[in-house]
Amino acid sequence: MDTRIASVVEPPALGVAALLRETTEAQHRAAESRPFMTALMGGKLDLAAYTVYLAQFARVYAALESRAVADSDPAVLHDRRLDRAAVIEADLVALGAPDWRERIPALPATQVYAEHLRAIARDEPIRLVAHHYTRYLGDLSGGQVMATMLRRHYGATEEQLSFFRFDDLGALVPYKRGYRDALDAMELDAIERDVLVTEARAAFEANTAIFDQLGAVTSGD
Repeated sequence: MDTRIASVVEPPALGVAALLRETTEAQHRAAESRPFMTALMGGKLDLAAYTVYLAQFARVYAALESRAVADSDPAVLHDRRLDRAAVIEADLVALGAPDWRERIPALPATQVYAEHLRAIARDEPIRLVAHHYTRYLGDLSGGQVMATMLRRHYGATEEQLSFFRFDDLGALVPYKRGYRDALDAMELDAIERDVLVTEARAAFEANTAIFDQLGAVTSGD
């Protein structure tokens, strides 16, 4: 019998990127499987429904990008090449909705999400990182699939899909790798990691609420 006492080695803590991915998996799946999103991606709706969707997220990105970046902010917040508000507005014009602010009202869930983003943007950069991760890394990954589906099912033109183009970033795979490296470089204590995870889950839930309300005002419910 081997009676030697095995040394106990604490497993290394997950990097921030892996932590966010693993702890938000359920919320991520719930968001992308909402009836509105499955209908939109499956060719069951039309560009008018997508225009309503885009008008909601025009407000979300305007709020997310409303804050001037401070030198002390985490590095992931510094790359303004990710900003989407201006290109979303251009897409809405190309989709025939230059008057989207008046014609397509903000849904209650959109208002709640945008107000929350503006509130935390003032002085809570760690919480803002959670939404930055949720939206932009999603745009660089699943968003590219969404653009393909919009072209295939609805004949969306390139001038209607600039939201999904990140020409200034170069190849997206190495960029996403660098983004995750920047997340991992964040020096967070246990409380800050918990704050980040809680906020990332809330971000997915906020998106889910918008998708559900979109389903109620389109035929995607």
